[in-house]
Amino acid sequence: MTLVPADVRITEVRTRAERAAFIDLPFRLYANDTAWIPPLKAEVKALLTPGANPWFEHATAAFLIARRGTLVTGRISAQVDKLVQAMPLEQGGGSEVGHWGMFEAEDAETAAALIAAAEDWLRRRGVSHAMGPFSLSVWDEPGLLIDGFEQSPTVMMGHHLPAYESYITAAGYTGVKDLYCYELSIVEDMPPLIQRIVASGERNARIRVRKVDKSKFAQEAAIILGILNDAWSDNWGYVPLTDAEIAYAGKKLKPVVFEDLIMIAEVEGEPVAFMMTLPDLNELTADLNGRLFPFNFAKLLWRLRKPKVRTMRVPLMGVVKRMQATRLASQLAFMMIEYIRRASVANYGATRSEIGWILEDNQGMRSIADALKTRINKTYRIYERHI
Repeated sequence: MTLVPADVRITEVRTRAERAAFIDLPFRLYANDTAWIPPLKAEVKALLTPGANPWFEHATAAFLIARRGTLVTGRISAQVDKLVQAMPLEQGGGSEVGHWGMFEAEDAETAAALIAAAEDWLRRRGVSHAMGPFSLSVWDEPGLLIDGFEQSPTVMMGHHLPAYESYITAAGYTGVKDLYCYELSIVEDMPPLIQRIVASGERNARIRVRKVDKSKFAQEAAIILGILNDAWSDNWGYVPLTDAEIAYAGKKLKPVVFEDLIMIAEVEGEPVAFMMTLPDLNELTADLNGRLFPFNFAKLLWRLRKPKVRTMRVPLMGVVKRMQATRLASQLAFMMIEYIRRASVANYGATRSEIGWILEDNQGMRSIADALKTRINKTYRIYERHI
């Protein structure tokens, strides 16, 4: 067991003031990091709050703060998710698996104390295999940034200090899975081969690629989630979303869903693939300093009416399992990518896209990214240790 330095005190968040300190810490630690984007504090508060975040219906968590004297020098979460523990071992699950995340530390001693405290909390709940960071789940911000520190994070992606990698490995952790983000310029036309593939698909009467209909939001969301659950079900780390989580995500995403940025591909009338793209909302919130009220909420709503951004992020894309690794699946993917590329440039002024994250062993998606002449611009790593 790691010994906690005498001058580092670890306590669990119990009060509103302690929760505020937990949320506020990164604002001090990243004050001089020009790539960091302040998160909206109200969003972080909702993430951490049972009753607001339906993740707590199947999971439990502790939020820990480190202090030296009166100064808060670090934070970490420790969590046990019943749905993770129900997943197969080969997919990163198992009855003895627990996670930690929300990790921030001012120095190596604080980091060691936090990780030790999170492990102790997990052990008391029968966990012998710790993995992290997951902040809080694979659907939130998984992984530690280990490459790409010079670029600001896109919406729903994390950003971390370079020292954190050494803090985690010093605690005995090794990497279990890397997650890649790919960037590409979208102002140029696609490579000629891809243009021919798209044109061929457009001549195929069996294929229809359409925009979502926001007036039928619930039905369209059900179609997309049905494809997602099938397409991603064998992926490492995959945990199915509950009905409550789907409703929660839909409520959060609806204001930032733009019909020409989300495509559904049908073959002979059956939806078989989708692609979701979001304007990089971090560009629209970067100057709000984490606060929506009293005036920034109206400012953000105004910006969202007709958002103009440099970057588009593709967080989700999927093809039903029976079609994966087929030429048709690749054709549908390229068609959706091309249609969204055109809309992104013409309607939102975007010049670049970030696709990801993509698992290191997801050869199908990585092949598509390679064909688009992308480059890996950020790498996130998930670590594990038997405790």
